[in-house]
Order: sequence, then C-alpha cells, then structure tokens
Amino acid sequence: MGNLMKSEWYKLRKDRVFLVLTLLLVAVSFLMPLEFVFTDRGIPDFVENEYYIGHVLSINLEIIMRTVPCILAGFFISSEYSMGTMKSIVSSGNSRMRIYFAKLAMFSVGVIIISLMLPIVMTGVSAIYIGTVVLPEGVYFLQTVGLISLYAAAFASIMMFFAILFTDSGKTIGFLFFFFLLFNEILEMLSSRIPFFEHIANNSVLGLLFNIYYIDQLDSGEVFRIVTVPIVTFIVFAVLGSIIFMKKEIK
Repeated sequence: MGNLMKSEWYKLRKDRVFLVLTLLLVAVSFLMPLEFVFTDRGIPDFVENEYYIGHVLSINLEIIMRTVPCILAGFFISSEYSMGTMKSIVSSGNSRMRIYFAKLAMFSVGVIIISLMLPIVMTGVSAIYIGTVVLPEGVYFLQTVGLISLYAAAFASIMMFFAILFTDSGKTIGFLFFFFLLFNEILEMLSSRIPFFEHIANNSVLGLLFNIYYIDQLDSGEVFRIVTVPIVTFIVFAVLGSIIFMKKEIK
C-alpha cells in the first residue's frame, strides 16, 4: 500500500493538469486583490472577516471548489482508462481495493490543495497588498480551512465515484459540472412539490457547504452536523466506488 501511495503521489505531482490548475489559482490569488491597489476610491474600511468572506471565501465555495476539481477528476482518474494506464496498474499484482484507495487518497490530497489555494494564498497576498485589515480572525480562519478540507475530501470521493463509473474524461467532466453546479437548484425545485427532497438538499454536502460562512455563529449541534456529513459522505462514496472498481471490466 505504501508503494502505491508513493506512486500515486508522484503521478499527482507530475500531472500537468494538476500543475496548470494550481498555477492558475496562484495567479488568480495574486491578481484579484489588485482591484483594491489600483482603485481611485481608496481601500474600504473592512471590518472583522468582511474581506475574507466577501472576496476570498465566497469565490472559493461558490466557484472554485465546485468546478476546478472536476477537471482534475476527468484527467487524473478517467483518462487512465483511455490511455491504458489503468490496465497496467491492475495487472501489477496489487489488489484492486488497494489500488482504488491509494488513488482516492492522493486524488483527495490534490482536491484539498486546490480548494485551499485561495483561502491561504490569496489571503496572504491580500494582506501584503492591502494591509492586515483584510486578515480574518485566527480561529475563524482555522475553522473555515478545516471545513474546506473536509468538504474537499467528500467532493473528491463523489468525483472519483463518477470518474470510475464513466471512465471517459469528457463525460466525467461534463457530468460533474452539471452535478455540482445544478444539484442544489434541482433539489430545491423538486422540494417545492415533494418535501422529501428538501430534507436531502438541506443535509447534503452541497447543501451544507455554504454553512461554512457561519461556522462561528452555529451551535454545537449544527457544527456536529456540518462536520459529520462530509465524513459520512466520503466513506459512503469511497465504499461504493471501490465496489464498482472491483467489478468493473478494465480493457
């Protein structure tokens, strides 16, 4: 298992798509705060976590986390089928279960890195450009970073499940974009007619994702819910994905 993990980590570090996505997010982190540097209106008087929530966290939760990792899933996981890499890995003598969980572990690391790029890099760059007024409260920052990591891992397990199911990078990326961008909207539409779907929408990882904004205002029961749901989601989709991978014919 250790050698598999090292192999997958090496492939992740050398993966061109992962490197390009990471560099693009670094570039965004450096460029976006410039709107306050070159403005004639001066720097607004940000209070508490206002800048972090409105200009960093919102972009990360609403756009980056729900789209960018989908591209990585399509190329890092699904493309291995079309390239014949998966067949070589399976025939190496390692059990499919170990192969799947090694891939899931490293893919999750990649998604977490992508998801934390803006909160960490853009916050630091903004502090250099604008000043410490943009820095969030320490405890709040650590809470959001921890939750982003949990939800990124949960998203990774869902993405890998569908990547293994479709085994085609184009289909995987297209479906994942549709799923992560429209899942809540579709459930909300259905919940107006069938109340059961409202319960799913309010208790899914995609529905709870935006509660990260209010982590400092939630009671212990709500905190427990938004922490346990991504953990359970990760486990469920990891198990389902491994079952499919065990039974799937690899050509």
